[in-house]
Amino acid sequence: MSSTPAPRPLSVAELDLDAPDGPVLGFRPAPGGPAVVPGDVYALVRLRGRPAATVVGTFAEGEDPAEVLAALARRRLSETATAPRTDAERRAERPASAGREDGRTEKRADGRADGRADGRVESSAEDPVDGRAPAGTPAAPRASVVVATRERPEQLARALDSLLAQDHPDFELIVVDNAPRTSGTYDLVTGKYADRVRYVREDIPGLATAHNTGLAAAEGAVVAFTDDDVIADPRWLTALTEPFAADPGLGCVTGLILPARLGTPAQVLLESHGGFAKGFAPRLYDPAHPPADEPLFPFTAGSFGSGANMAFRAAALRRAGGFDPATGTGTAAKGGDDLYAFVAVLSAGFRLRYTSQALVWHHHRDTWQDLRNQAYGYGAGLTAYLTATLVRSPRLLPALLARLPRGLAHARTMTAQRGETAEGGIPGEHGTQHHPWPRSLSRLERRGMLYGPIGYAKARARTRVRTGSRKAATR
Repeated sequence: MSSTPAPRPLSVAELDLDAPDGPVLGFRPAPGGPAVVPGDVYALVRLRGRPAATVVGTFAEGEDPAEVLAALARRRLSETATAPRTDAERRAERPASAGREDGRTEKRADGRADGRADGRVESSAEDPVDGRAPAGTPAAPRASVVVATRERPEQLARALDSLLAQDHPDFELIVVDNAPRTSGTYDLVTGKYADRVRYVREDIPGLATAHNTGLAAAEGAVVAFTDDDVIADPRWLTALTEPFAADPGLGCVTGLILPARLGTPAQVLLESHGGFAKGFAPRLYDPAHPPADEPLFPFTAGSFGSGANMAFRAAALRRAGGFDPATGTGTAAKGGDDLYAFVAVLSAGFRLRYTSQALVWHHHRDTWQDLRNQAYGYGAGLTAYLTATLVRSPRLLPALLARLPRGLAHARTMTAQRGETAEGGIPGEHGTQHHPWPRSLSRLERRGMLYGPIGYAKARARTRVRTGSRKAATR
């Protein structure tokens, strides 16, 4: 694997505090994870249930892990509270603009977004400490939750159990069975979950195609997407959908994804390299106000969120054309379906918000080969989605070409081999790369990036053939 020592496994836990300097309210293993054992522990810190930070600590036999981690958490939360506030954080406290009547942001006569140069905002304003919406917050809109799956009924059952336990007052749950080879998913959904989960079959393989099928079947004003290998926090759907009611110009919301297990070197390396986590500061991306600190915007879609935890205003996603069916897992493109959708919605003039209050726990693949496949797939998906964006929206080509030199430098940095950083790096804290990222994985990411446009072209050709065959069969 690498000449460097393999990362040690960590237990994964949740620690709930009454206040940043308050007593421990609760301590337990991550949902679906094993018991916490002496050694290294990665913990989500909650403040009366609200996700607030992550810490890593070590406890020995006979020590109280809750108290060991609580001391680290109080120190970390204190440092966060005293950090200087940026102009962007202060601006986030101002109410979101209502935008146009159709929900999109205003554009100048020449077609470019008008406004400030620093629209990406990170708020330091505290959410309610009990995790509930403040008085006067508009009710979460009716939602449809779509889970695309293929031949993983045991994992799917675990995900569905957590989704059916959501506190959202009005939602439907749709399972899209993608190119099934057996009846396992059908039997599960129509048996154990009959009358509680809708079953939809999609025979054309590919995650984007499955998501489009779910979108077509959805009846909710907001459509949320997650994967069959997650466990959703009970407030996940409410936290993910409430922002749509407060901001009519919002087209997409993404949320926090944390690891449910860190028991193998592959899982630890993935999380340390960035994983899926995007931190705890809420952020707003507005195409009318491109962020000054992201010169590649909106093509830095990987910073917006991930497909395991995303929701769209249904009308906005449909107006943007949905997902590109030639992208995503299950196609020759390998991935990029979520990134394409983020950019498509932003390009249509809608805003995108990230909130850490919408939490899912993700069960990472656990083998070295899985990690190799993911590294290659991430690289391929990145350039595949960029290719898809230009093919379907040629008007964005000048903007992409203007950002290309910086983009290539950024890609080289992100796929570089990395060594150890100073102590204190936290697996899952985006960008820390606390554990070394092997050269072999860097090479795979870059090979994937070279392959991405080819993979997209192959997938697009296959999609045309399948679509043509489907139309012919229905005549």
